[in-house]
Order: sequence, then C-alpha cells, then structure tokens
Amino acid sequence: MEYSLRELECFVAVAEELSFTRAARRLHLAQPPLSRHIRVLEEKIGAPLFERSQKGVALTAAGAVFQEETRGILPQLLRAGEAVRRQLQGETARLRLGFVSAVLSEKLVETFRRFRQRHPQVQVMLHDMPPAEQWLGMIQGTLDGGFVGLMPDEKDRPLGMQHVPWREEPLVAFVPSGHRLGAGGSNSSRKPVSIKEFAREPFVAVSSEAAPVFATLLRELCSAAGFRPRIVLESPRAQAVAVMVAAGSGVAFLPESLAHVLGGSVEVVRLKEAPVITHVFAHPAGGSTSPAMKAFLELLSSD
Repeated sequence: MEYSLRELECFVAVAEELSFTRAARRLHLAQPPLSRHIRVLEEKIGAPLFERSQKGVALTAAGAVFQEETRGILPQLLRAGEAVRRQLQGETARLRLGFVSAVLSEKLVETFRRFRQRHPQVQVMLHDMPPAEQWLGMIQGTLDGGFVGLMPDEKDRPLGMQHVPWREEPLVAFVPSGHRLGAGGSNSSRKPVSIKEFAREPFVAVSSEAAPVFATLLRELCSAAGFRPRIVLESPRAQAVAVMVAAGSGVAFLPESLAHVLGGSVEVVRLKEAPVITHVFAHPAGGSTSPAMKAFLELLSSD
C-alpha cells in the first residue's frame, strides 16, 4: 500500500491536534482538502482512523496503531530532505557534538570557527548537554563526540571511548559580590584562600546526576580540607550554578572561565589547594571514526 507524503502530514496533524480545524490551520490548508486526504487514507487502509463527534475528534483503535507505526516516518523524511539540501550546498558531512556550559569559552568558540573555515563541507550541530547526557548520546549513537568536562576516573569511564585533553584552567571559588572572603570583605588584597575557610558556607553545586566527575571532585577537595560541603541547591548546568551564586544562594567551586558569564555580579576567589583541572573531549573509539571526526580531532590536537 502506498501513501502520499501529504496524506501522512494530514494524518499526523489531525492525530496530534485532535481537531480538523486546528490541523488545517497548522498545515496552512483549507479544511475540505484536509478531510479529503484523510478520507482517501482511510479508504486505502480499509478502516476509519478518527471518530468524529460533537465532543471533538479522537483516534480509533486503527488510528492509534497507524500513528504508532508511522511515528518516525515524517521526521526521517525531513532529515532526508535536509541531507539532500546540505549536499546540494556542498555540505557532505555532519558532526553532532555536545558541550557543557562550564567549558563554553572564547577558545571553544574559536575552535568551532576555525574548523568551519577549514572544512565548510561539514555541518557542525552543537548541543548544550550535561556530561551524563552526552555519554548516553555517544553510547546510543545520537552524538558523535562531546566536550564532557573533566576526565572520569578509569573505573567510571564508559567502555569504548577515547578522551582527548584540550584545555587546562584553575578551579576557583565563586562568591556573591561583597562576600567576606571576596575583595569586598576581609580578603581585600585578593590573596588565595584556603578551602577550609569555606567549611561553614552554604554551597550551590552542579548535580551529581548531571556531572558525577565534577561532583566527586568537590567532595574530595572539601574532605581533604576537613569538612563535608553543605549543598543547599543544585542544578544540572554550571552556568545556572553561577547565577545562583550571584543571587546570594551560596558559594561554588567552578572553572575560572565561567566568570565571564556574570561579569561583576560574582567575585572570583583563588584557592590555595585547588587543582588545575583538565577538560577533555570524548568520542567513541574504533576504526569507524568518520573523516569529519578525524579532521576535528586533528584540529584539537594542534591547539
């Protein structure tokens, strides 16, 4: 049985809107031709797809089955059309890359810009995602690689992944403007502060579910200083944590590069015992690495 693209579009619109009027408006189509496409589709299938009553429109049992079986067809056709468009415009490859907000910096933006200049035929699709979601995306094949933040411990690394170090920076404390440990308080000379000075402070932090490696680092640093951090608020994104600091919700240990996000709304305090953290780019290992990914890795290693 053959179905036209227009018939499928009409079915999906009515099934999702449960209204012929709204579906017609969504498709920029008059209602009579919409009803005609649905009627032709029902004749081809041999069963009614919708129940029409004064209360509205509902899927029949056959309609529900047809919706489930055709759920991915339209998106796949749209992706196919987009792939053809890219090919006609000279874009013959695609890279789907994730990144965490904590690594968003001028260097990262410059990396993407230079790659685009050198390889205009490659379409780079960027997704702001927590590390845990990036790992899942790479495992499931919906991401080609990602700037996942810190290198996981060997026991916690997903199998079949390679890691490329690409940037180092210090971990610092973010405190609200005017905080006692900032330049507006007792630390007017901006000297590095010991981590134990934060023992009684409320912390805001990136959630362990979103960034388990970073959460472990925070606990280990505080434990070495003799206390357990009192975390009052969490967020899956580092930028949101920085905003919570600016709002006065607590202090946070974050990569120094995030300071540019809020400007003077927070103060950056250097830590005596804080490590220099290494950000890594992760990607599935193996001989199936695409030419586009190989070119991107070459650019990273040359920085």
